Amino acid sequence: MKFSDARQLIQVKPPVLSRQRRVLAGAYNVEEYRKAARRVLPAGIFDYLDGGSEDEVTLRRNRAVFDAWALMPSWGPVSGPDTGTTLLGKKSALPLTLTPTGATRLFHPEGELAVAAAAERAGIPYGLAALSTVPMETIAERHPSLDRWFNFGLTTDAQAMKDKLARCRSAGFETLIVGVDTRALGSRERDLHNGFTAPPALTLSTIADIARRPSWWINFLRSDGISFPNLDPRSAAATSVVTPSMWQDILGHSDATSGWKELEALRQAWTGKIVLKGCVNPADVVKASRIGLNAVQLSNHGGRQLDHMLSPMDVLQESRQRAGDSIEIYVDSGIRRGSDVLKALALGADACSIGRAYLYGLVAAGSPGVGRIISIFADELRRTMTLVGVSSISELKARGGEILRDIRHSGEILETKRQKTRIDEF
Repeated sequence: MKFSDARQLIQVKPPVLSRQRRVLAGAYNVEEYRKAARRVLPAGIFDYLDGGSEDEVTLRRNRAVFDAWALMPSWGPVSGPDTGTTLLGKKSALPLTLTPTGATRLFHPEGELAVAAAAERAGIPYGLAALSTVPMETIAERHPSLDRWFNFGLTTDAQAMKDKLARCRSAGFETLIVGVDTRALGSRERDLHNGFTAPPALTLSTIADIARRPSWWINFLRSDGISFPNLDPRSAAATSVVTPSMWQDILGHSDATSGWKELEALRQAWTGKIVLKGCVNPADVVKASRIGLNAVQLSNHGGRQLDHMLSPMDVLQESRQRAGDSIEIYVDSGIRRGSDVLKALALGADACSIGRAYLYGLVAAGSPGVGRIISIFADELRRTMTLVGVSSISELKARGGEILRDIRHSGEILETKRQKTRIDEF
């Protein structure tokens, strides 16, 4: 080969100076965005985002349970496939929602506004956290076509509930997500070891972090102080910059004395949709259906609360069997691939919800990073649907039992067949 011929095969790409552009061009899955986020955030902030409670058994189980299910494709024509579905009576481009995450401006200066913009572009619902750092009215004003859900904390204070409901209605939020898994704050030992506070307190370790992660610190110091404007206005955290001493009280903001009675009262007072989030007990799913709730989001809070807790995927089939089609069921915790979404829908879910995954995108590349995470899930889901042989979400849900096999028990099944063969031979 002549040098002139070889030269035509050599393509020298100019260097990309923008870190955001490098990530958007070179990260192809959620794990790669996670690694990119780790390079951006101070260690304490990353561990707060990434970690779980105590020994992090639940955190690891949330991923391992997806690997227990293997896909079994079938041959046949596939058209599309179409990933569109209906959630709570509204069209969604994907069987995917963005679950509420608190203190989002800790991870990126644009915080919830960046996430809302990406969800609106993608045509999927976004759940705004009670501990969000942007007022719900601002989200509504800037993103009018977004399917807006709000993370509503139960309370035994009837007037406080009435006031918050009025505010949600006024801001155009039609769906409430009622979280029931934060009655106490999980022991997140990474945070304890890191001395994590929000905003970060200046210590020797944070000074070292400044040297390693100067861009994050510059952006953080240039931004307005963090407050939580969607909390009860009587709380100092709703209007004031949060100090480290306030942080633990804010994280444990749920009223532990509230229960089904308050949930039934909320159902009577709210004409919109209600999603119960944070249970992995099929009996709770049935009860939620009986009192008129519209959906349950099976969740163990991403392994951040109670360690050694069941994964939503462990109870999904039983929940669907016991509740029937009387209520929509969503799954969160540990979802990292489009194939995870397919597996959950095949086992009876109506949708999946992601939290950490989109935050990795936000940290690494702002709102375009969140959009890229959503598009990764969409691309992976379409590809997996094509390869297993289904053309739509409705077909996937109808044929779920044909598509999956639980490989945890395949050895037991094989041994049973061998025993039966020996008996027949005898």
